[in-house]
This record gives sequence, C-alpha cells and structure tokens, in this order.
Amino acid sequence: MSLIRKCWFRWVDRELDREVQLPERESLESADWNQLIGETGERLSGKYIWRTGGKVLYRNFRPKGGGEVDIVFRDGDVLVFAEVKTRTTEAFGAPSRAVDAEKQRLIIRGANAWLRELNLPEVTFRFDIFEVILSDGEVPEIRVIEGAFEAGQAGLGV
Repeated sequence: MSLIRKCWFRWVDRELDREVQLPERESLESADWNQLIGETGERLSGKYIWRTGGKVLYRNFRPKGGGEVDIVFRDGDVLVFAEVKTRTTEAFGAPSRAVDAEKQRLIIRGANAWLRELNLPEVTFRFDIFEVILSDGEVPEIRVIEGAFEAGQAGLGV
C-alpha cells in the first residue's frame, strides 16, 4: 500500500483545522450534550495523534475488572495511555484538573489490564492527558500533557 493511500487523512481530513460549529446547548439533553462534546474531543485527539505521527491502537478500552483508558497509542517506541478531557470553555480551569487521583487509578487499572493482555512486556509507557477546547466559531485547541502522572502518584504500581 502506498504511503499516500495509507496516510491520506493527514492531508485531506481537515477537521482539526476547521472552526467548531456546536449545536445549541439547549437543543440537547445534558447527558447527550456531554456525550457529544466528549466523543468529539476523543475523535479530534485521535486525529491529532495520527497527524503528529502516532498510531492509535485502541479507543475506549474498558477491561472487565474495571479501569478505563480513552486512547491507547504508540508514540514511536513508547506505549501511551491517554485520558481526553474536553471542554467548551476554560472558565472553571484547565480540563486536566478533572483528572484527580481517583481518575488516575482508573486509568492505571486500565493500563495494567492492557499490559496483562500483552503478557507484561518490557515496554516503555507513559500516561498523557489531552486537553481539548471546543469554542464555537474557533478552531479546536488541543494541548497534550505528556507524562502527566505516574503510577506511583496514584498509589498503584504498573
């Protein structure tokens, strides 16, 4: 497969470059609004990963024993477990503030399950947070906090 066919969306798909057009918030139930915003942020984060040379391996990993990881991807030789936090405003602070110790435990539990599925390989990994800001009429803003936390910070080991 040619490089052009394999990576066409890096040049053709311009959702990351277009202004956000959000529906009227009042037109949706609160849960539907939150789902729309969250799914949009995760989709845009996945496109950002591809655009910057990463490879998405899995989205919304939810193992049976509990835990959750929004996006698992490769960044070169590093395996990354990413949490995506999407907001339409930063009036209440940076989105990453929502990734508290309890949320970190869930992500780490998901990462542990992922690594067990791979028979605990010796692989370098990290935990990132993607902050996505969707302001109506503006291009989406995506900020990545690489190595946002470590397993030991949440009181768990990987």
